[in-house]
Amino acid sequence: MKFDKIDFEDLGVLAEYSQFSVADGVTEWHVMLHVHPRDELFPGQMQRIYRAEDRLPELAPFAGARCVMKRYFLSDSANQQPLMRQEENVSISLIQQQPLDGSKIAVWLYLQAGTDISRQDDTILTRHNGYTHLWHMGMTSPEGDSARQTRTILERYEQELARQGATLAENCVRTWFFVRDVDTQYHGLVAARRENFEQQGLTSSTHYIASTGIGGSPADTKALVQLGGLAITGLEPSQQRYLYAPTHLNPTYEYGVTFERGTAVSYGDRRHIYISGTASIDNKGNVVHVGDVVKQTRRMWGNVETLLAEAGAGFDDVMQIIVYLRDTADAPKVSQMFRERFPDIPTVVTLAPVCRPAWLIEMECLAVCPAENPEYRPF
Repeated sequence: MKFDKIDFEDLGVLAEYSQFSVADGVTEWHVMLHVHPRDELFPGQMQRIYRAEDRLPELAPFAGARCVMKRYFLSDSANQQPLMRQEENVSISLIQQQPLDGSKIAVWLYLQAGTDISRQDDTILTRHNGYTHLWHMGMTSPEGDSARQTRTILERYEQELARQGATLAENCVRTWFFVRDVDTQYHGLVAARRENFEQQGLTSSTHYIASTGIGGSPADTKALVQLGGLAITGLEPSQQRYLYAPTHLNPTYEYGVTFERGTAVSYGDRRHIYISGTASIDNKGNVVHVGDVVKQTRRMWGNVETLLAEAGAGFDDVMQIIVYLRDTADAPKVSQMFRERFPDIPTVVTLAPVCRPAWLIEMECLAVCPAENPEYRPF
């Protein structure tokens, strides 16, 4: 694993990146781009971010890289989305989750070299060695309450997967649900997702899907829920393993929600570990350290570390971190804590209330570690 930073001084943009590569294999990068505010309006910050994005493939560390997925964190999605450029061959998520560094925009980029990348309908496909990764971000439906919108979005997603020969139950490994006014709208999402999952054969006795359900406003002001998903075809069932960390966390179904704490996907040459949105919770489902964001952060780290260890990994294998905060006043302290503990990992801290008001902070991450699994094809 390689970690580094590129300071585009003329643009006022900092690129934090991680790189995973193996000999004669696919290379992966995760990049967080942060723009220095400069007392500037959104169009100027946006253009500087775009110029930094466009420069990356020209730099030696990114030789052969092509972008697969982008997630933009915006301070005002309804007004900013119409100003942003349209891109065809990348899966894009735009969500109002303001970066808490004083800027109006940040972006997480996922890049690959050595795969075939194409678009079919609304899905970006990356193909290599008999695997196809299906990235489908930014799904919304503007009609009805949060439950109806969730049902509609999931049904459309399942139809899109079917066109690629995939199903939600067998192939989807990671979802992201962003919910407008999460304190009042989350319960509708939870109920509709549970109903849909039961219809798809996803139950507490089978498995669920690694996921984040967090506050965030889509650009369409009528949209209450936005979904992003990653599905994979070509995997053997034994290549997926679900993570539980029972010493630290309880099964999610015990408090009425339906997602996995994490999922590890093994390939011949590496292991991908998708850690769901994780907060300060114990193995009875209780919120730990109510009202203390510092102690909640430390407990959250312990939970994530335990999940990673169950997959044979650690924080040294983490390629990117997204931090969600309920209170902007907590940002200076939390940002300092993350800089001190994880100075090299690309990280963004955003304003995004967690699904329980007592949770002050949540994080998600993605880790990649080397592995030798001769029974499986390399990534």
